[in-house]
Amino acid sequence: EVQLVESGGGLVQAGGSLRLSCAASGFNFDDYVVAWFRQAPGKEREGVSRIRRSDGSTLYADSVKGRFTISRDNANNLVYLQMDSLKPGDTAVYYCALAGPSTILLLGDVGLRRWEYEHWGSGTQVTVSS
Repeated sequence: EVQLVESGGGLVQAGGSLRLSCAASGFNFDDYVVAWFRQAPGKEREGVSRIRRSDGSTLYADSVKGRFTISRDNANNLVYLQMDSLKPGDTAVYYCALAGPSTILLLGDVGLRRWEYEHWGSGTQVTVSS
């Protein structure tokens, strides 16, 4: 069973940084895509960034380009989200999500749409104070 565990959330002042980690386990996929989503109170869950295991290709939402960096550690099935220049508007619960090889094969590529991901973590809270 695929398991995703997020860590690294917390409280930070505006302009500060945090690094989130997503530890993935319970599978043996040659290729997969891991994404970070976030959901603020009263808002829809939105895709922030994603990275593909095989080629390291990345995708970012416009709202975080230039401030957030996604990276991976394939040997340990870890994905990181380095968040710099944080703003109060970044306050949300951040979720890690995974799309497996069958989804990649079906779609050809995977973006930042919620329905593309079949496995989800339970989330970690990020709060940015002004």
